[in-house]
Formats: sequence, structure tokens, C-alpha cells
Amino acid sequence: MKRIQHKSLSKDQTPPGEVLILATLAAIQFTHIVDFMIMMPLGPQFIRLFNISPSEFGLLVSCYTFSAAISGFLGAFFLDRFDRRSSLLFLYGGLIMGTAWCAVAQGYAMLAFGRIIAGAFGGMLTAVTFSIIGDVIPEHRRGAASGTVMASFSIASIAGVPFGLYLANHFSNWHAPFIFLVGICCITWWFARKYTPPIKQHLDKDANHHQGAIASVWESLKDPNHQRALAMSACTVFGGFAVIPYISPYMVGNVGLTDAQLPLIYFFGGALTMFTSRWIGKLADRYGKPKMFLIVNLCALPTIFALTNLPRVHLTLALIVTTVFMVAISGRMVPAVSMITSAAQPHLRGSFMSLNSSLQQLFSGSAAFIAGHMIAKASDGSLLYYDLVGWVSIGSIAVSLILSRFVRIAIPTHQGKSRPA
Repeated sequence: MKRIQHKSLSKDQTPPGEVLILATLAAIQFTHIVDFMIMMPLGPQFIRLFNISPSEFGLLVSCYTFSAAISGFLGAFFLDRFDRRSSLLFLYGGLIMGTAWCAVAQGYAMLAFGRIIAGAFGGMLTAVTFSIIGDVIPEHRRGAASGTVMASFSIASIAGVPFGLYLANHFSNWHAPFIFLVGICCITWWFARKYTPPIKQHLDKDANHHQGAIASVWESLKDPNHQRALAMSACTVFGGFAVIPYISPYMVGNVGLTDAQLPLIYFFGGALTMFTSRWIGKLADRYGKPKMFLIVNLCALPTIFALTNLPRVHLTLALIVTTVFMVAISGRMVPAVSMITSAAQPHLRGSFMSLNSSLQQLFSGSAAFIAGHMIAKASDGSLLYYDLVGWVSIGSIAVSLILSRFVRIAIPTHQGKSRPA
């Protein structure tokens, strides 16, 4: 597939063909994110219904991410050998099967197995999604494109997660959100099959796909710039996922919100991030991804402290804190993803992005697992030591800021030198 060019458009305008691809990828990401996120607001229900501890709930969340980490690593060996469209459809179909298993699961063990299946396909799906962005979208529009696709997080927060919680509460059945999601995913898969064109330029005969799979992965791993980008990526996601899975249990147990009020957290947080994600992406394209990554992360640090130390307060104040937290935490991922995508050597992008997805899932799962063992549940149902988890998150983000200063773009400038991503 050749890059789509329209002479009547300025270089900052997105051609119609790219808009259609981005819309399809955003729809896939929307359902993928809802599939992952729905577990976290359902946390209070799972803890009560399955009579489990916070660490056992953390393991339930981590089942998905650890499975995704393993599959993402394996995907690095072969994703660059196939048409991106074929990979996208196959992996999305697998995600649907995993979600369907969750929809019919009975008990903790069966649900955990369903999350493992979904994670196995979801881990590689993210890699393919952002590989397509890297293949199709020029670097000078990649920040805005990443912001567009990542705005699906906001839409998932506004519509998907609150509606899923509504279904679970209305039918008094946690299976309901998964059943509904399977139906939406099937429709999205059909649209992806119809509107995603073949994407094969990475299979050019001069590229390294004729090398062995192990050699290709090794070339990705030994690149110093790749190493710095992967380390930055790992610290970035660790800082967020140490805190995120336990927001709902903390809000119910410590702040005093009810299960019925939890959708408001995701609605207001998502409503604002729907606008700020693309805005941050455009600013990253204009002023530089590293600069925006620094600014948004510095804004995130005080919100992490406020959230993890929040006492019993009025609903309005709780929503202000959680909304600003979501805007900052999700916003920093826009320049981060653009920097990481641009750091990849073009002929290794599929392998590199799969490795990155694997590492992100490994560290997000580890963050949830470690935080779950740091947190304890008091006799009154409140969570203890969540403030310590906040400090761990702040420290991880600080390390990611240091690493970001050394990540460079993989495409040479006219001087033949790399420049900041």
C-alpha cells in the first residue's frame, strides 16, 4: 500500500484514506480497551462475590497482561512476515474468542482463563495497530494520529465502561458487559475486514524479512536506541498501572463512593481526555514529543499524590481528582507512543512494536501484581498503603522522564544524523 497523497491538502491535513484507516483502528482499540478496562471498575464486585483479597484481584487483572506479554514477545518473531491487515483480523478474532469465554465463565478460575486467552491475542493486537500507524502515517502527523487512536481510551471511558457497569448493575450480573462487548466486537471485525486495505510495504524485498526470525528480533534488541525506547516505555506504563487497577476499590472503600457512582469517574475522565488526547498530540507534533512528554508527566505527578492520599470527600471533589488524574495519565501516553513508534527502524517496526507491547504488558501486569501485594484490606473494607503505591508510581515516572531525553527518531534527517523523537 502506497502512502496516500492529495496535492490539495497541506502537509498537516490528514488525507481521507488515512482518516478511514485511523477510524477503523480507533474502533478496534475502543473495544480492546473496554475489554481490558472493564475488569477494574468491576473490582469491588469481584472482591465481594469471589471473596478474594486485593492481591488476588490484582492477579486476575495481571492474567491478561502477563499473557499479553508472552504473546507479544512471541509475535516479535513473525509479525513482520505478514500483511498487517491479515494479522489485525486474525488477532482481533482471537480477542473476541477470549472475551466470549469470559462471558460464559463461572467462577474465579474460569474467568482468569478467559482473561489469559484475551491477553494472548490482545498483546499482539496493540503492536499491529501502532505498526500500521508507523507504516501509513508520516512522522510529522504521527503524534496527531496516535492521539486520534488513543482517544478511543476516552470514548471507552465515556461510553463503554460506564455502560458496561450499568449492565452489570442493572442485571445484577457481571457477565452482562462481556456478552454485550462480544456483539460489538463482531460488528467491528466486519468493518475492519471491509475497510482496512492490505499493508505490505514492510515486506519489501530489500527489507530484513529474509533474515531468520531470531536474527530479526536480535537486531531489534541490540539497537541502543531501541533499548532506550523500551526502557522508557516500561517505566511509563509501570507508573500508571501501579495505581489504576485499584482506583475503584479505593474510591468505594476509602473515599465513600457507591458502586452506582463509579461510572461517573470514567465518564467525566473520558469526556475530558477525548479532547485533550488529540490536543496533546497536535502540540507534540508542533513543539516536539519529548517536550510534551515532560510537561504532561510533570502535571501527572501531583495528581497521583492527590489520588492515592484522598480521604472521604464529597463526590464532586473526588470526581475532580480522578478526572485530572485520567487526563494526565492518559495524556502522557500520546507523546510516549509517538516517540516509541518513531524510534523503531522502519524494517523492524513490527518486531520492535511487538517487543514493546510485550514489555508494556509485562510491566503493567507486574505493577498491578506488586501493588496488590503492597495493599492490604482493613476489616471495614478500606484499602491500606495505597499512598505507598503512589510513591512507587511517582518514582517510576521520574525514571521514564530521564530515559526519554535519550530516545532518538530512527529516520535520519537531511544531515544524516538522528534527532530527538
